[in-house]
Amino acid sequence: MTSRAFYPGSFDPMTNGHLAVLEGALRIFDEVVVAIGVHPGKKPLFSFDERAEMIRSCLAGRAEPGRVSVVSFDGLVVDAAAKAGAAALIRGIRDGTDLDYEMQMAGMNGAMRSEIVTVFLPATPATRPITATLVRQIAAMGGDVSRFVPAHVAAAIRGKYGPQ
Repeated sequence: MTSRAFYPGSFDPMTNGHLAVLEGALRIFDEVVVAIGVHPGKKPLFSFDERAEMIRSCLAGRAEPGRVSVVSFDGLVVDAAAKAGAAALIRGIRDGTDLDYEMQMAGMNGAMRSEIVTVFLPATPATRPITATLVRQIAAMGGDVSRFVPAHVAAAIRGKYGPQ
C-alpha cells in the first residue's frame, strides 16, 4: 500500500523552509502531493505554472520521479486532500505561534475529515525564520534573498524585481 501525503501552501515563492519540510515528508511518505492554493481574490507574485515549475526544479536530483506531484486547489484543503487520495496533511512548524494556529486548523480539519491526519514537521534551525511573505518583502525593497530560497528561485525573483 502506498502512503500519500498532501502538502498545501501558497509556495509564492518556494523557500528553503518549504523545501526542508517537503524533504522531511518524503522521508515518511511514499508520495507527496504539493498543493498550491489558488485564490481568485489574491494576486500572487508568481503564477501557478511558475510556482509549479519552481517546485519541480527544486526536486531535480532530490526525489525519485513520481514521488512528488504538484496540483492546484481552491476549496477546503481537506476536500482537496481526500480527492488526491492522501492520508495526511503536512504542515511545517516554525515556532509556538505556528503551532497554536496549526493545532486549531488540525482540529477543524479532523472534524471535517477524520480519516485525514495532520503531521507537523518542525523547521530546521537554518530555515526557522524564513517565510515567503518576508522573502517577497525583502526582494521588493531590493534586498538579496539568495540565502532564503534555492538559486533558481532567487533568479526568478530577480526576474520579477530586477537585479538585487
